[in-house]
Amino acid sequence: MPEEDLKPLLSTLARLAPEGRAALLPALHAAQAMYGYISERVAQAVAQALGVPLADVYGVIEFYSMFYDRPVGRSILRICTDAACQLRGSEKALDEACQRYGVVEGQMSADGEWTVERAPCLGLCNRAPAVNLGLPPQYIGEPEQHVFAPRSYAYGLRDPEGGAAADHIAGNPRLITVLCNGVKAASLETYISAGGMRAVHKWIGERRSPAELISEIKASGLVGMGGAAFPTGIKWEGAANAVGETKFLVINADESEPGTFKDRVLLEGDPCRVLEGAMLGAYAIGAHKIYCYMRGEYSLAIGRVNDAIGQLREAGYLGKNIVGSDYSLDVEIRAGAGAYICGEETALFESIEGKRGFPRIKPPFPTTHGLFGQPTVINNVETLAKVPLILSDGVAAFRSLGTEKSPGTKLFCLSGDVIQPGLYEVPFGVTLRHLLFDLAGGVEGGELQAVLLGGAAGAFATAQHLDVRLSFEDLRAAGLPLGSGVVMVFNQQRSMGSVMASLARFFAHESCGKCYPCQMGTQRQYEILQRVAAGRSQPGDAERLQDVGWTMTDSSLCGLGQTAASAVLSALRLWPELVAQ
Repeated sequence: MPEEDLKPLLSTLARLAPEGRAALLPALHAAQAMYGYISERVAQAVAQALGVPLADVYGVIEFYSMFYDRPVGRSILRICTDAACQLRGSEKALDEACQRYGVVEGQMSADGEWTVERAPCLGLCNRAPAVNLGLPPQYIGEPEQHVFAPRSYAYGLRDPEGGAAADHIAGNPRLITVLCNGVKAASLETYISAGGMRAVHKWIGERRSPAELISEIKASGLVGMGGAAFPTGIKWEGAANAVGETKFLVINADESEPGTFKDRVLLEGDPCRVLEGAMLGAYAIGAHKIYCYMRGEYSLAIGRVNDAIGQLREAGYLGKNIVGSDYSLDVEIRAGAGAYICGEETALFESIEGKRGFPRIKPPFPTTHGLFGQPTVINNVETLAKVPLILSDGVAAFRSLGTEKSPGTKLFCLSGDVIQPGLYEVPFGVTLRHLLFDLAGGVEGGELQAVLLGGAAGAFATAQHLDVRLSFEDLRAAGLPLGSGVVMVFNQQRSMGSVMASLARFFAHESCGKCYPCQMGTQRQYEILQRVAAGRSQPGDAERLQDVGWTMTDSSLCGLGQTAASAVLSALRLWPELVAQ
């Protein structure tokens, strides 16, 4: 590479250099956008400009699946082969794509035009089988905003004429999805016309007490909607009371759980709602900086959130002295680069800080020692989308829906063998039968065999669970998780052994390798289930799966390993005949 070819990169690195290591991911995204991959000379330039050891730069490049240190095709076709897409023929699509472009999976075509890869969940489970077409890279946003991300076009192979199709969004009442139409993002003007930004004016504009705001959130019963269900108000209170000169609020938009696409729909359809919720949370804890960490595969959502941030700045909702107050606040987008583990809150912090996405040992907890070692609140996209409604319409209105212990509405992602896949917003407490049959039209292709609830880290339900109410308390009593809201349906024609193998492959691929129980356990689990799926189960495999599963559950460092066997163990209870005893 001639010396002068580095000039555009060096100019960008000069702008990023003051942030040091924290700018490593934006710098690598920028470098890949310019050159298509990160060569040794480019990596050296990044390392020198940011003051990061070259070995650490390579460590980050190798950790994230969307960074390349070797030449790749000008177009990269990533085909999802996780459970929902596998049901719809993604393995065949992968083989056909390799044949069509004359490539071996994971390698570049002879003409340098194509690379075809197997990809984990792309967040398009409702439009399976899904693909992500990585195009010749470009910037997303203005260079001075440091918003760099892969440019890609994600779509379902069954979308009309291969183009983008509208997501099916339904349910009643639609409170946080009311402006999501599956086609374009609602503008700030549209959001304000629908009642948006009232809560910001009510609480920040009038300088009402942050402690009073937190009390309202606590009274509402709002909990985390990413799967952990930790009380939001208690989390905010902990960070507000923590000692620290600088505090942060982080939007966790690294949605990567197979079967989950709710955050994508919200961010693509109504980004201002999510950002308003984050603004109110930042005000509550005394933060002046919000980081929005978004998975790299969601380039459309990244672009729309970036546009929304620009509209909010222009209208005086971000920047100095927002809405006439003495409170200043801004938002920065950070794009991930393909690592499921970064959905774990502390691994996400490590990623923003320019490191490999390894989870941290807890305690200490993020509310006292989070991003850059400072008090931090991190919330899921759906959680934050509910905050403006609570703080503008009041707690009573929010609690008028749902159940006493699970108030409000919930987003459920329906995929698999269901007649109408899509995103459904319903009050907590409706039954699985109502959601699946009354709203989504029932099972496609045969009788119901199973429903995977909660995602790859969830558990299987059967027809006997159809009348279980979808609330935290009712599902817990039935031994089932709510998780991130995944409802993946399988008819009687499906091989549950193949489904389990698909889930195991996902965890084996996504384990970060920091702790041995998860690193080794996910590999052993996948190896055993590969045999099961191929009809070559060996005596003792059931016991081996249980031993591996409980070892990961009891001794893994973070939630990935602790739940990597959850669905498999539930399947063994329901269908013990699948695996040799």
